[in-house]
Amino acid sequence: MNSLVSCPEAKRSLIDKTLKMPVRRQCELLEMPRSSAYYKPTGVSAYELMLMRQIDEIYTHFPFFGSRQMVRMLRTIGHSVGRNRVRRLMRKMGLEALCPKPNLSKPAPGHKIYPYLMKSMNIDGPNQAWCVDITYIRLDGGFVYLVAIMDWYSRKILAWELSNSMDVNFCIKAMKRALASNPTPLVMNSDQGSQFTGQDWIGLLKQHRIQISMDGKGRALDNAFVERFWRSLKYEEVYRREYANYRDAQIHIQAYMQLYNYRRPHSALDGSTPAEIHHADQKRAA
Repeated sequence: MNSLVSCPEAKRSLIDKTLKMPVRRQCELLEMPRSSAYYKPTGVSAYELMLMRQIDEIYTHFPFFGSRQMVRMLRTIGHSVGRNRVRRLMRKMGLEALCPKPNLSKPAPGHKIYPYLMKSMNIDGPNQAWCVDITYIRLDGGFVYLVAIMDWYSRKILAWELSNSMDVNFCIKAMKRALASNPTPLVMNSDQGSQFTGQDWIGLLKQHRIQISMDGKGRALDNAFVERFWRSLKYEEVYRREYANYRDAQIHIQAYMQLYNYRRPHSALDGSTPAEIHHADQKRAA
């Protein structure tokens, strides 16, 4: 189960500057940098938060929309917005159109892009291949990001983490949690986001001798299982509620993960749940 104090926002709420214990020592005990105790998030206007909500819902329904199509859709529902603003907000939300496009840019120096391995693999059991992705989760007056580690075969969510920033740390925490409670997979598949091309993430995979697979840039089907899960999560949970804050979001998303893994029948699994498939095949493999 995820800790309720696993992201910087939650940890900062535990810092008490009135205590005799120095802030530095409190930060050490919470395993967070001292600078985080004094961090104040950059505000986002109420109008832009509302636009981000609209963009999130449109993108969930039309994941192949880029900024140009998103502007058109927003204008049809009454928002007079420019493409620069929409492009900036989509970038803040980590959204990119899921469609092939020309490769006009090179990866940053030192960031190797690995080939997509999933097509050539015969995946016939759990923990052979995992996949990972990040999505945007709206709050009342703000937003956070959610990372999930999924088993490719069973579709079970093995670990997840919320964060108020897109840095790699919450991805590393989720991956370590998944590794601590499951056999090490042969392959991990991700997109080409900076969290998954940086040395911290790549180094963790290499440390565990996990082969690295990456989606082609803008390839809609390369990580389709996680994309389908995001749709289910958004329509069945996120859009039905107004999360008051980070803690509220974590409590309800925790409940949904349990529902998804252990109680919700999955059509692609012939009506079984991801946990049933995952654990039944693990027992047979043993």
